[in-house]
Amino acid sequence: MDTLTFIGTATTVLRLGPFTLLTDPNFLHRGQRAYLGKGLSSRRLTDPARSPADLPPLDAVVLSHLHGDHFDRVARRELPRSVPVMTTAPAADRLSRWGFTADGLETWDRRVLQRNGASLSLTALPAVHARGLLGRLLPPVMGSMLELSIDGVVRRRVYLSGDTLTGEHVDEVARQFPDVDVAVVHLGGTRVLFHTVTMDADQGLDFLGRVRPRQAVPVHYDDYRVFRSPLADFTAAAAGTPWERVVTPVARGETVPLGPVRVDGA
Repeated sequence: MDTLTFIGTATTVLRLGPFTLLTDPNFLHRGQRAYLGKGLSSRRLTDPARSPADLPPLDAVVLSHLHGDHFDRVARRELPRSVPVMTTAPAADRLSRWGFTADGLETWDRRVLQRNGASLSLTALPAVHARGLLGRLLPPVMGSMLELSIDGVVRRRVYLSGDTLTGEHVDEVARQFPDVDVAVVHLGGTRVLFHTVTMDADQGLDFLGRVRPRQAVPVHYDDYRVFRSPLADFTAAAAGTPWERVVTPVARGETVPLGPVRVDGA
């Protein structure tokens, strides 16, 4: 069974077929500060459900961008250097200098892992962390589309949103990948320098309307002081809409099953 285990912030362990992935590793504890660059930081309000020592063997790390709440000093110190990190080109440059096996992707670049007759492809997707001047100051972000194939047939498609706002770039993703099984949605309505830089509840619903996934798992919503839109806002906004049955909330430390695989690749 394919599953998602939520560790906190945007950190998850994804088990897709024979593959195990870690996303956006953030293992700071409550009270510690994540450094966001440009002199900015934010204090963590929660504890992660696991430490790096608790993780299963990994096939890859998927990193949406290099911010301190997505790849922190604990991850830098304790994650194995040999596990490939798939991320943006600027983040890969920095990680390589730190000794990690980093693979930098530009938008729409694709990488493939293979094992036991299965393959897992990752396509880097467009993302917009902020608009205007702040967007040029923040590090580049990517979303990711994960496609699990068995014997050459796609059985599951998982969209990791990354720290993005909704908008026309999401429409382009939907055109390229019109059939998404699971969307892992970064929320929180993060506010930095009076700008919203991750989706709040309303933007999250707009995102779902553009992508139309069969299942949506919200993450990245209450771990730091800069997060202003809690999960309750999102679930309340979804209540009474077609998205209510699609949203699968997950608590830190909880593992949730992902929906049934496609039996015919369609």
